[in-house]
Amino acid sequence: MAQKQMMTLDEKLAVGMKAHEYLEAGNKAEAVRIILELPMLPYLAKAVKEFSGADFLIKGGYNLSEAEAEFGPGWLAQ
Repeated sequence: MAQKQMMTLDEKLAVGMKAHEYLEAGNKAEAVRIILELPMLPYLAKAVKEFSGADFLIKGGYNLSEAEAEFGPGWLAQ
């Protein structure tokens, strides 16, 4: 899985604003692509892993950097 970086609040807001701009312009695919850059909240990542499996998260291209910081490296394999 490609390692994605954690983001500051300002970086998260900038990504959200850019995604909104894409949606307003009618470019839903690009909005979804950029939203996947946002780190998934650790508790949400853990719940998705339990209900949909680690492969779903890995193949989905989600930014799991905050979950990895909270649960440790290799948490998806546990």
